[in-house]
Amino acid sequence: MSGLKKRSVSLSGHATSVALEPEFWAVLDEIGAELGTGHAGLMKRIDETRGRTPLASACRLLALAWTGGDRSFRDA
Repeated sequence: MSGLKKRSVSLSGHATSVALEPEFWAVLDEIGAELGTGHAGLMKRIDETRGRTPLASACRLLALAWTGGDRSFRDA
């Protein structure tokens, strides 16, 4: 995998950034496109459903599940 790429987003009124490998961002971009939401909207949904899991970890886990065929996030 390549080096990390940061993206900034505002969640619950707080600015934060998430650093992931470009390969994970590519999958997350596909998920956002399929769900009809932009980067900020997708990050908000991940944040709302992640529980106590760190945001970057939740993003990676979603990307792995999605590429494995798990689409349950659509209904979350």
